[in-house]
Amino acid sequence: MHAMQYEIPLPADYDMDIIRDRVSRLGHALDDWDGLGIKAYLMRERGVHGSPVNQYAPFYLWNTMEGMNTFLWGGPFQGPVNDFGRPDVRQWTGLAYEEGAAAGSPAVVAVRRRQRVPEAVPLSEFMEDAVRETGRLASQEGAVLSAAAVDSHRWELVHFSLWDHHTPKASGDVFEVLHVSAPGRHALPRGRQW
Repeated sequence: MHAMQYEIPLPADYDMDIIRDRVSRLGHALDDWDGLGIKAYLMRERGVHGSPVNQYAPFYLWNTMEGMNTFLWGGPFQGPVNDFGRPDVRQWTGLAYEEGAAAGSPAVVAVRRRQRVPEAVPLSEFMEDAVRETGRLASQEGAVLSAAAVDSHRWELVHFSLWDHHTPKASGDVFEVLHVSAPGRHALPRGRQW
C-alpha cells in the first residue's frame, strides 16, 4: 500500500460549492481505476470543523505504483494542474490498514493527523505503536477505515481515517468527504505492512 495526498489552497472567500460541483461531475472518473485502493475526495471549508482554510485535498491509498504513476503521468492529474496549478504531491509508504467497525457505511468525514517521528525512539517501537493505533481507530464506533503510512525522507507519520458521522473519534485535521472511489479497496492488505 502507498498513500498519497495533495492540497490545493483556495482563497478565504472561495465558493466551496464550486469544488462540490466539480467532484459531483468528475468524481466517478476513478471509480474503476486500476491499481487504486481508495480515493477520498476531501475538502476543508474555512470555519467548518475548526478549519482555518478553504482547501481541496484528495487522499489516496494505492495498491500498485503503476496505478499511481498512470494517474499522475497518464492524464487525470493534469485536470487539477490545469485548473489550480501544480500542487506538491505528498507520498507515504504504507504501515497498516484496517477496515472499520462501520466499513459498510458511506464516509461523511475524514481525519488526517500528521506527526514527526521522534529522533529518540526506536523505529520498530514507534511503527508498532502506529499499527496499534490504526487498529484502535478502526474499532471505534463510526469508523469506516483506518490507515497509517510514513514518509521516511521527512520522518513523518500520517494517520488517515474515514467516519460515517460528523463527530469522529480521532484527532487531527477534519475534512468533508465529497465522494469515495474504491475500486481496489478489497485488495488493500489488512494489518501490518511488513
